[in-house]
Amino acid sequence: MSEFIRLSRYSTLLSPNRAVTIQQLMAALEVSKATVKRDIAKLKYQGQMPIRHDRDRGGYVLDKTDDARQVPGLWFHPDEILSLLTLQHLLSQLEPGLLGPKLKPLQERLADMLKMYGLSAEEVKNRLRIVHAGKRALPPPLFEAVAAATMQRKRLRITHMRRETGEVLTRDISPQRMVHYRDNWYVDAWCHLRDDLRSFSLDAVSEAHALEEGAKEVEPGVIDERLGAGYGIFGGKPKAWATLRFTPERARWVKGEMWHPQQKTRDGEDGSYEVSVPYSDDREILGDILRFGAGVEVVAPADLRKKIHSASLATASRYV
Repeated sequence: MSEFIRLSRYSTLLSPNRAVTIQQLMAALEVSKATVKRDIAKLKYQGQMPIRHDRDRGGYVLDKTDDARQVPGLWFHPDEILSLLTLQHLLSQLEPGLLGPKLKPLQERLADMLKMYGLSAEEVKNRLRIVHAGKRALPPPLFEAVAAATMQRKRLRITHMRRETGEVLTRDISPQRMVHYRDNWYVDAWCHLRDDLRSFSLDAVSEAHALEEGAKEVEPGVIDERLGAGYGIFGGKPKAWATLRFTPERARWVKGEMWHPQQKTRDGEDGSYEVSVPYSDDREILGDILRFGAGVEVVAPADLRKKIHSASLATASRYV
């Protein structure tokens, strides 16, 4: 048993409600008395795990505490280490700025925890790979300005480009929440120019300045209903359902995918697979369908089927 797995098991073996003798720990972990004592010292002083020996009960227990500051928040079982490694890796990629100084202590704490489990930061870097697909460049100061206004509940004045038309507009928005979707950042906000909810891609924003006015508040449930009901990042009330039929070969992959929380699925007798999802704006779902090529057919609705047909013909004409 590796040291990491062994140390992780203490959080399941110990509890505030019962005492565990050193002999029981030795048997459960299949180690010597000296090893148990070293482990407990490491967990107690490096991991801040509130272990103590209860002489009256004749064993080790975990102390109860109502003070959240004293509760170690970084005890991991073997299947939870990915959370720690991923968080450590993501923090290391953040640019210095508004959030950097506040997160640095946490990053250092995570590094200490990794060392306690016998893992070095360099080893994590070598053994964990996060691949970004379609990540668009975003200047850290702009991200920080939007994040600060969102958390401090201030209005923002942004200069934003609408990619479909190339139109650039300056507008005031009340940011409601930030969204990280497919490796890119968006802000869901109340647009005072359109007097409605909108989702803005931050990489399409060239300038962002906080205003003195407080942000208009919108109920989270309303935001979810308006911006989260459709397919992908494009919000709005769903206008149709797209039914897609995947070939038996492609179905082996697609069956494990979640396209939408309300999706409906059906297995075909020939091994094909159908998935139906609601959408309000077809731009994103068109792109997702086209990437499957001949591995998918749009069953319905007719207008979406026609758009895929036209796009496929246009693509094929480039290779004549």
